[in-house]
Amino acid sequence: MLRSTILLGANGTMLNRNRAPRSRRLSTLATLAVALPLITSGCAKLQARDMLNKGVQDYKANQYDKAVEKFKEAKRLDPDLKTARLYLATAYANQYVPGSPDAANVDHAKQAVEEYKEVLDRDPNNLSAIDGIGSLLFNMAAGPPPNIDMMRESRSYHEKHTQISPNDPEPYYWIGLIDWTLSFKANTQARFDYNKEQTSAKKQIKDTDPLPDKLREQFSSAYAQDVDQGIAALRKAIQLRPDYEDAMAYLNLLDRQKADMVESADERTKLLAEADDLIEKVKVIKQQKASQPAQPTS
Repeated sequence: MLRSTILLGANGTMLNRNRAPRSRRLSTLATLAVALPLITSGCAKLQARDMLNKGVQDYKANQYDKAVEKFKEAKRLDPDLKTARLYLATAYANQYVPGSPDAANVDHAKQAVEEYKEVLDRDPNNLSAIDGIGSLLFNMAAGPPPNIDMMRESRSYHEKHTQISPNDPEPYYWIGLIDWTLSFKANTQARFDYNKEQTSAKKQIKDTDPLPDKLREQFSSAYAQDVDQGIAALRKAIQLRPDYEDAMAYLNLLDRQKADMVESADERTKLLAEADDLIEKVKVIKQQKASQPAQPTS
């Protein structure tokens, strides 16, 4: 049986040697008060990473609905776990089918964009989120009918990528692709509307014919800046990656849009010749790549 040793203090007060001084007890309680939230937070972070890993397994198995729920839980447990947010956005994006007007399908794309934007709120230069939004907005804008404003918003994200990492060729390619899409859709619609108004089939224009002067001026006024920007971007992509065949293919197409804007017949002929040369370069690159031995997979 433990006995307490009772002593008298200087003022006659009884002291118990087996009892810690009050100041020490208060210090211990304060330490525990600080440590408990840290311990709880640490446990939550571990649980979040465990949930993230489980979500990744579902994601790799293409079970996106299950993956989404796990990534959402990981995000709740640890709001600072950026990887969970990125995976959540990507899981939503992978469920989106471009062109389908189904409300649930469109909602997947909107949720993905929202999650990517939350990543950018915390990390404004996150290229994965920037590229993810750019790609999604492009697919959502393609229509039908095409959403021109959303297409240009998509382009703005790829432009932001070039500002952050100017030596990456892919965002320049995307800028060129978007600028071609904008100008091509406008050109095609203008030809369709023009031909629809013609009472005689002889007056209709073919896809390869130059635009009538009034139509050409309207087209150039509305889309010359887009076409020039796209041409510059694709040339930059090819400069950074000389065998970038996809960029060459779209540069060829943009040269043809530019040809429909110029007044001079000689300039038009020159642009079309440059476009044809690019097609030949693409063929050569494809042949060279096809002749190279296959790289072993690890």
